Amino acid sequence: MNVLIFGATGMVGQGLLRECLRDPAITTVQVVGRTPVGVQHPKLKELLVPDLYRYDAVEEQLRGFDACFFCLGVSAGGKSEAEYTRITYDLTMAAAQTLCRLNPQMSFSYVSGAGTDSTERGSVMWARVKGKTENALLALPFKAAHMFRPGAIQPMHGEVSKTPAYRWFYLLAGPLLSLLRGMFPRHITTTEQLGRAMINVLKRGQASGIIHNADIAALA
Repeated sequence: MNVLIFGATGMVGQGLLRECLRDPAITTVQVVGRTPVGVQHPKLKELLVPDLYRYDAVEEQLRGFDACFFCLGVSAGGKSEAEYTRITYDLTMAAAQTLCRLNPQMSFSYVSGAGTDSTERGSVMWARVKGKTENALLALPFKAAHMFRPGAIQPMHGEVSKTPAYRWFYLLAGPLLSLLRGMFPRHITTTEQLGRAMINVLKRGQASGIIHNADIAALA
């Protein structure tokens, strides 16, 4: 399989990239982003795109892929709904609509989050925007679309969050997260489990739908 990863420099994307490079069923991994990932591997290709809202100049380099793993995302903290929507919904749909047109048999996996609001009408801003994004992705004519909703995520192999507050949290809470994950596996996962689950859903040809944190460990 040939796969694309968006957001491979983030914590979730780093973990997913590691698992994709280790999986013998995956032949090529092309990461798409604004900055290099700093990893060397025979299976790895990089496509640097300065504007992630526009792909007309690189369309030929986005053809011929079986799957896309979309891990780009930001915290809603300090952002207006319009700002968060532009980064979360508009950016995701710009990529997804392009890829759906270029690769109609592609499967698309999106990293969302626990608590996402599929009704788009709830009181929590980020949850509404994520729900709007999920619904729009599920409506596109991909071969399959999978919305992953992890809860708390523990980095396992040196993955680092881009958000300073999260980096401090994981540094200080790492041992506690391991303990809590054993006690509450339905609410806490790891970067490794999430990466494996995303790959295995693709391998199994699972039908489109929402995948909750409680299911991620089993899928991994």
